[in-house]
Amino acid sequence: RARIRANHSATHLAHAALRNRLGKHVSQKGSLVEADYFRFDFSHHAPLTRDDIEAVESEVNAVIRQNAEAQIKEMAPEAAIKAGAMALFGEKYGDVVRVLRLGNSVAEANAPYSVELCGGTHVARTGDIALFVITSEGGVSAGVRRIEAMTGEAALNFLKSRVAVAREIADQFKAPIADAPARVAALVE
Repeated sequence: RARIRANHSATHLAHAALRNRLGKHVSQKGSLVEADYFRFDFSHHAPLTRDDIEAVESEVNAVIRQNAEAQIKEMAPEAAIKAGAMALFGEKYGDVVRVLRLGNSVAEANAPYSVELCGGTHVARTGDIALFVITSEGGVSAGVRRIEAMTGEAALNFLKSRVAVAREIADQFKAPIADAPARVAALVE
């Protein structure tokens, strides 16, 4: 359950980071949250570049390191939206909604990082997420992209597996890991 909370909270941070990086046209089109990973579908017209992915990862991890307390308030939907909460288009909301505030803005003082309507389970502090890494990105349909990502120990294990591959390649060349890309390029050439 703790891993699901971390991944669910990370979807909100990823949404905010994607909007900051790609533009305000980005909006959630779907998500799946599991204990070991999550996927997040969003509106966007082009694949993410490696720089986009790294920028989103860096921003989300910066908010995680804030270790800011998650704040949840209940209010009327109109009041929540007026207060800046993002609502999913087409969703039906009751007379009272839960508003989730996660982290502090990386761009402006005294502003929240993410404010969304959400009735799900979440971390107590952003630091409970521990680590965030995007493991894949691709198209789902016209105008809809999907990222898959991991948090916490699953993210750490994913990164360790990538380091192991780099070490194995470097060992084959009997070279330091830092020299492996140049050695591979020379071999390909």
